[in-house]
Amino acid sequence: MDPWLTLVIGAAAGIVVGLLPYLIGTITRKAAQQKAHEIVADAKKRADDAVKEAELSAKEDLIKRKESAETELQEARNELRSWEKRLSKREDGLDNKVDILNKKERFIERAEQDLKNRGNKLQKKEEDLDKILDEERQVLHKVSGLSREEAKQLLLDKLDKEIDREVSILISRKVDKAREDADREARTIVANAIQRVAAEHTQEIVVSTIDLPNDEMKGRVIGREGRNIRAFEKATGIDLIVDDTPGVVVVSGFDSVRREMARRALEKLIADGRIHPARIEEVVEVTKKEMNELIMNTGKQACMDIDIHGLHPREIMLIGRLKFRTSYGQNVLNHSLEVSHLSGVIAAELSLDVKLAKRCGFLHDIGKAVDHEMEGGHQQIGADLARRYKEAPEVINAIAAHHEDEPATSPYAIIVQAADAISASRPGARRETLEKYIKRLERLEGVATSFDGVRNAYAIQAGREVRVIVDPEIVDDPGSSKLARDIANRVQEELAYSGEIKVTLLRETRIIEYAR
Repeated sequence: MDPWLTLVIGAAAGIVVGLLPYLIGTITRKAAQQKAHEIVADAKKRADDAVKEAELSAKEDLIKRKESAETELQEARNELRSWEKRLSKREDGLDNKVDILNKKERFIERAEQDLKNRGNKLQKKEEDLDKILDEERQVLHKVSGLSREEAKQLLLDKLDKEIDREVSILISRKVDKAREDADREARTIVANAIQRVAAEHTQEIVVSTIDLPNDEMKGRVIGREGRNIRAFEKATGIDLIVDDTPGVVVVSGFDSVRREMARRALEKLIADGRIHPARIEEVVEVTKKEMNELIMNTGKQACMDIDIHGLHPREIMLIGRLKFRTSYGQNVLNHSLEVSHLSGVIAAELSLDVKLAKRCGFLHDIGKAVDHEMEGGHQQIGADLARRYKEAPEVINAIAAHHEDEPATSPYAIIVQAADAISASRPGARRETLEKYIKRLERLEGVATSFDGVRNAYAIQAGREVRVIVDPEIVDDPGSSKLARDIANRVQEELAYSGEIKVTLLRETRIIEYAR
């Protein structure tokens, strides 16, 4: 081989070998730079994505906090509205009380002025009477020639007799006038009595309380903006009172059956925990069906207990409703069963139809089941119902006459009257102990016998009437009216009782002659 060629090749090979590391380093640096650029670009992209994600998360959190704040603000507004409504109701109640107090003050002022005027007139009459008496004394002294003491005694005796007679006649006239004005006066008296005692009495007979597990349940019972309580009142027809009393809500209504149904429905809702309008309507409907079944079963069971059959289904339903009705603390259904048993016993002793007597006694208070829905007394309502359901004439008359509003046309009406009085007046029937019962009757008889001319006095009808027997030789007919009025006034002043007490005075003259 040519040495020069060899030299050239060697030189070229040396150059290549010398440049090879430089070329490799250059290529490696370019690849590293490219990789670095790619890593930086990827890092920037990830950083941008992280920033965007953080911004989105912050925006979502901000939106959630804003919604939560708006919800809390709305709840606060609703609670504020509820308090405003309560305050408005209380303000209305205070205004009504202020008006009532103002009316009472005006009435008292008028009464005081009237009493003052009457006192002035009475004083003037007393002065005129004194003048007349002085003149009569002088005339008597001149004419009779009697001493002052003798004339005084004679005049007093004369005046005493005349005044007694005039008083008796005046009492008779006043009683007749009072009877004519009784309706108007009775309305006034009842209105005043209602104003004084209606709140306490109503509180006892028209409300039912329901215990709550906690005070938070009140909010659920009320619902948002009161929608639950409105739905409940609309479905039941009963008022639901939610006040500041802890752990208690009140169900209020005059219809005892509706009130009991509402109480049971609300207890179910509270136990279930799901309280909303749809659920309320569902539970109320179910409870209504249960109440109807309970009332019907109660009526049927009562009929079976008393062994009375053939009643109209509506009558059985009304009998069942009496389970939720009370009179002076006495359950009307139990009272009706008791009267029925007593009527049957009395009829058996008199050899009358026992089943008919028991039927009359069993149905005598059926009008009380609907007396809050219809006009008239429960006797007339019950008689109309019995007539509608084709009851026997004896049953109809016994119902209508058991408080002597109508004359009795059969012995069964008299039997029911007696059985009703026995059931109502027996000790313990109307929350009265035997000792208090006897003491009250003895006190009533004692007041009547404390008057002169009274032979005997007998308290009857559980102390609702006292019959007084007088001596006809001491008490005459005009004096009987005055004596009856005096006894009634003394009873009114000294005894405490509910309702009224009837004073019946009996005067009898017997003349006996013998033919020999």
